[in-house]
Amino acid sequence: MEPAAMARSPCSAISQASLPSVPLVRGRFSIRPLRGLALASPAAARRLVTRCTVGDKAEAEKPIEKRFPPFPTVMDINQIRDILPHRFPFLLVDRVIDYKPGEYAVAIKNVTINDNFFPGHFPERPIMPGVLMVEAMAQVGGIVMLQPEVGGSRENFFFAGIDKVRFRKPVIAGDTLIMRMTLIKLQKRFGIAKMEGKAYVGADLVCEGEFLMATGSE
Repeated sequence: MEPAAMARSPCSAISQASLPSVPLVRGRFSIRPLRGLALASPAAARRLVTRCTVGDKAEAEKPIEKRFPPFPTVMDINQIRDILPHRFPFLLVDRVIDYKPGEYAVAIKNVTINDNFFPGHFPERPIMPGVLMVEAMAQVGGIVMLQPEVGGSRENFFFAGIDKVRFRKPVIAGDTLIMRMTLIKLQKRFGIAKMEGKAYVGADLVCEGEFLMATGSE
C-alpha cells in the first residue's frame, strides 16, 4: 500500500456522491448526480451532510498534535542495529514501519537540522543530499536482504549498483523520509538481488530507482 493510501469514509466521498438532481433555476446551483456514494433520498443526503459537518467540526476542534497517529513500530532502532552493520554518522534508518520477510520493508528516516551533512549542504538551504537518500534506501534494502529468508550475511553485504534513479523533490530538515524497498529478483546462487526503491515525504514521491545488492556467506 502506498503511504498516501487511506480508507475512504462517506464524508470524504461527498464530493463524488450521487446526490439527488435539482433542476437548474436562474440564481441557484444545480447538483448533478455523480458516480460514487448512492443516496436513497434528499433526506438521506441531508443527514449525511449533517453528520459530516459535525464530524469535521469535531476534528477541527481537536488539537493538531492529537489528530495524527504515530508511525507503527515493526523494528525499533536497536533491532535495526542488530541487523545492519552501519553506525553513526552513517546509519540512516530510524524505524521499520512495515515488513514482510524476504519481500519488502518500509522504513523512515527523520531528517533533522542536527544531521551532520546539513552544515555543508547547504548552510543557507538545508537539503538532504540525493546520494544519502539513495544510501538510506539501500540500507532499508539491507534489512530485507540480511534475513534468514534471503540467506544474507552481515559480514559480506554490499550495495552493488543503481539504475534509473530519479530525484523528484528536495528533502529538507524537518521532513520524514518514508522508504519502501521491494525485492523483485533474487539469484541466491550468486548472492545478487535486484530491488525497487521508492521514497516519499507525505504522499509526494521524492526519489525512486532500481538497486542491485550483493550478499553471501563468508
